[in-house]
Amino acid sequence: MVALGSGGGAGRLTVNGLPVSGGFAIGYVHSIYRVPSAEVFTVEGRRFTMRAVVSVNEGVLDYYAVEGTRTRAPDGLWVLRLAEPATYGELSLLTTSIGRRTLIADGRCLPLYPATGAAEVRLALRLTLDVRGEPCAYSQSFFLNTTYSPTEVTATRTEEVQKPHVSPDPG
Repeated sequence: MVALGSGGGAGRLTVNGLPVSGGFAIGYVHSIYRVPSAEVFTVEGRRFTMRAVVSVNEGVLDYYAVEGTRTRAPDGLWVLRLAEPATYGELSLLTTSIGRRTLIADGRCLPLYPATGAAEVRLALRLTLDVRGEPCAYSQSFFLNTTYSPTEVTATRTEEVQKPHVSPDPG
């Protein structure tokens, strides 16, 4: 992890306190298909760009209704690389205990959802002294490690990890 700044102002680049080095994913359970899925982002400066959607079910890619290149990874995951990636300085999300939106970066996770009901969460990149998150025990049975080449953002590698350590009680 790279420290930014100098002296007492040093900090790490984070998204909502979770350290990020080049990108992150938002993992969730799709509300209609009820399958694990993720939105994949790259980080450039203080902005982040949604580059791809990944799921175990191809129908999730259709649900997004956006143009892009659709492929099936060797591990069986469906990947939709967006034709027109969306860039954000800040992003507002509605999270629920059913969808279990979770930030995933560098093998660490930060749940965004409340124990019950719904909550609005704003995602933003910041320099942070006190980082959050913990090693992933991702309850949707996988988490994604997707990287983009700095010279060619369309090059994607996904790896599925099917070894969750803990599954929290639903609801």
